[in-house]
Amino acid sequence: MRTSQKLVGFFVLFFFIFSACVPSSQSDESTRTPRPDATRTPSVTQAPKQAASRLNVEEEALRGTQVTVWHPWFGAEASLFESQVAEFNSTNAWGILVNAQSQFNYSELFAQTDAALKDASNPDLVVAFPEHALEWREHVVDLNAYARDPVYGMNALDMSDYPSVIWMQDELDGARLGMPAQRTGRFLLYNQTWARELGFDSPPETSFDFEAQACAANRALASDGDAANDALGGWLIDTDAMTPLSWMYAFDGGVQEQDGYRFLVSGNIDAFKFVKVLQQKNCAWVASPEISAYDRFAARQALFATAALEEFVDQTRAFGALGNRDEWIVLPFPGAEKNAFVVYGSSFIVFKSDDATQLAAWLFIRWILEPENQTRWVQTTGLFPLRSSTADLLDEYSASHPQWAQAVRLLPNGRMPPKLASWRVVRVMLSDGFREMFDSIRHPDLTEGQVPLILKQMEDTAQELNR
Repeated sequence: MRTSQKLVGFFVLFFFIFSACVPSSQSDESTRTPRPDATRTPSVTQAPKQAASRLNVEEEALRGTQVTVWHPWFGAEASLFESQVAEFNSTNAWGILVNAQSQFNYSELFAQTDAALKDASNPDLVVAFPEHALEWREHVVDLNAYARDPVYGMNALDMSDYPSVIWMQDELDGARLGMPAQRTGRFLLYNQTWARELGFDSPPETSFDFEAQACAANRALASDGDAANDALGGWLIDTDAMTPLSWMYAFDGGVQEQDGYRFLVSGNIDAFKFVKVLQQKNCAWVASPEISAYDRFAARQALFATAALEEFVDQTRAFGALGNRDEWIVLPFPGAEKNAFVVYGSSFIVFKSDDATQLAAWLFIRWILEPENQTRWVQTTGLFPLRSSTADLLDEYSASHPQWAQAVRLLPNGRMPPKLASWRVVRVMLSDGFREMFDSIRHPDLTEGQVPLILKQMEDTAQELNR
C-alpha cells in the first residue's frame, strides 16, 4: 500500500515539473475556454424575468398624480396623519401628491361624502367605517387586485401579518372594500386589588363567576355604613352598542343572519336576562353623568367598568388623580361557557376614478400601513397595532401600558361587528334599546321575563332599517 502511494506521489510531482517547463504560449492556450463543437447547442443561462404589474398603469403615469383624502380626525390624530402625508409627499418615488382634508368626525364625513358621491365631487380616498363602504359599494374600488399585484401589491407574508379579525372586516363576497386604518375594542375593566380583598384570587372566567364577584362588591359597599353607596359596587352599566353586542356573542348569540338581522335567539335572551337580573340584584347599576365612569371605577364605586381601548389612558389618569394604586386589568365579556369582545374601527376606502389615481391612492395606503409608520399611530392613539410586526416594535410602549398589552394579547379572540350597510343606524338603535332596558324610572316594572319582547322589538326595528 505504501509503495503504490509513493508511485502516485512521484507521478503527481513529475506532472507539475513537466507543466512548469511548458512554454507560456502553450500554457495560455490550455487555459482558454474551448470552442464549442459546431454540432452542440451552447448552454445559455436565462436572466430571471421581472414580474409585471397587472394594473395596466405605466409607472410614468403616476408622476405628479394627486390624491385627495378626507379623514374624520382632529387634534393629535389629525396632526399625525397630516405630518405623515407630508412625509409621503416628499419621499415617495413616484411623485404622488396626497392632499388631506379633515371632516372633524365620522358623522360629518359620512354626510359630506354621501352628498359628494351624488354629484361626483367626492374625494379619491376616505377614512370611514366598513359599513360606510357597503353603503357606497357601487362607487368603491375592490382592492384585491391592488393587494395581490406582483409589483405594487403585498406578498402572502405581508397579508398574514394582519390578525384575521382585523384583515377580514373589509372583505365581503370575495371583494376587498377597504384596508384597515384603525381598530379598537371594548373591554371590561376589573379592579383586581379590590377583588382580592373581597376574597377572589382570580378574575371571573364565566358569567357565574362575574355575578358572584359583582354581587360581593355590592354587599361590601352596602354594609360599610354609608347609605349613599348601597346600590353601587358591581358592574357600572355601559350602553355603547359594542357592549350589548359583546354580551350577546359571549352567550353564543349575535345579531346578523345572512343579509338581515335576528335578535330573538336563545343566546341573546340569555345575555339580556343575565345583565337585567344583575341590575335587579343591585349587582349592576346605572350611574348619573355628573361623575365620569373613569372616576367612579377609580374610586371603587364599581368592581367592573367598561371602556374602549383608547380610553385606557383616561382611566389610568383617573387612578393617578385619586392617588389610587389599585391594580386594574382588562377582560373580555364572560358568558356561560365562552367569552367575547368586539373589534371595530375605520378603514381606508378608495373610490372609482382613473387607473393612475386609484393606484396612487393604494400606494399611499400601503406606505402608511408599514410597521414603522403604524408604530407612531399606536403611540399617539393607544389603539390596536394593525400588524403583528408593528406590535414587535412596541416593547417599550407595551411595558409602560400594561392594560393595552393585555388587550393586544386578547386580539386573536376578538369578534367582528355585522357586515351590513344598515349597521350604521342599527347600532344606534341597539344602544338605545339596551339603555331603555335599564331605565327603572321609565320602566319600573320591567322584568327578565319581558326580555324576549325587547329583543323582538329590536329585531323588527332592525329589519325596517335594513330595507
